[in-house]
Parts: sequence; structure tokens; C-alpha cells
Amino acid sequence: MFTKSFEGLKIGYAFCASFCTLERSFSEMEKLVGLGASVYPIMSERTYSVDSRFTVASEFRERVKRCAGREIVASVEDAEPFGPAEPLDVLIIAPCTGNTLAKISLGISDGAVSMAAKAHLRADRVTLIALSSNDAMSRNLPSIARMLEHKAVYFLPMRQDDPSKKPHSLVADYSRMCDALDAALRSEQLRPIFM
Repeated sequence: MFTKSFEGLKIGYAFCASFCTLERSFSEMEKLVGLGASVYPIMSERTYSVDSRFTVASEFRERVKRCAGREIVASVEDAEPFGPAEPLDVLIIAPCTGNTLAKISLGISDGAVSMAAKAHLRADRVTLIALSSNDAMSRNLPSIARMLEHKAVYFLPMRQDDPSKKPHSLVADYSRMCDALDAALRSEQLRPIFM
């Protein structure tokens, strides 16, 4: 059980459209709020608007807003101030899809999450990525490598979720969120990264 406080920490918490991991991510966001963090929710356009077999978009948005106590950032324009105008202490992208990871690694900022990352990373501020990608160990591998080279980027430890049916897939271990954040705040990558 994590017992340290994150009192006063200003965290941007971004959700991308890996719908099957949204509940696990939301539980970790709740824990961070319970540990004193001020959470600024950010959602990709798909997460904000698409119903799936795992979540109803409007219900999920309401739960996130209620937990964070503030409106959700869901546009490029609203995410841009997270750079110099409204700096965050930490940006957590959980889940981070392979699509979003590729965009961030190449400096593409065409959505709320990728713009928040661009604005945040240009000042080398701590960014914690919880990857969820069916192509992590194939098409997304170069993106992972590029992000590992960035001095302010850290990954939540990850594992294969179904090696036989999805041999290239990796998913973050959400149970290690608080420990990974604590390590990142000390400029350390929680290890092992790949379990």
C-alpha cells in the first residue's frame, strides 16, 4: 500500500482511447486525488465522445469531472496553456495508445493529449506514460525508443497481456502507478520497465 502524499502536486491526467484500460486508469487517478494531488483531466477526442463496450462516454466524463473537481480539457486550444501559461508539475498519460505515443515521439500535436504533451515536454517536465498498444513490440517500438531517450519521460512498467493471441502487445501495470510517479519525481525510471 502506497503511503506517501502527493499533496499540492499539480498533475495533468490524460486518457487516450484504449477503452479496455480506462477503468484501471480511473482507479489510479482516484488514488492520486486521495493522496492530495490536484488533477487536471485531459481526454483524447475519441475517449471524450465514443461509447464502447467498456464505457459510455458521457458517464465516464462525468465520473472523471466529479473526481477531479474540474472540467475536462478535450481540445488542442484548451491543452496548449499547459506549457508556460499554466505549467503542470507532472503529466500522466494513462492509457497512452500507440497512436498517441507515435505522435508525441515525432512532435505531432493534433489533439488534446498530444498538445498537452508537447506543451509540457518543451520545458522538460516529468511525463509518465502508461502504454497500451497491440503494436508495442512491432510498429510502435521506435516510438518507445525515442521516448526512452527523453530525459523527462518515464514509463509505467508494462507486460504482455496475451502473448499467444497478441504477440506484439504491451499494457501498463497500473498497480505500480504511485511507485512509478514517486520514482519519476526523483528523476528515476521504475524498473523493470518490461516485466
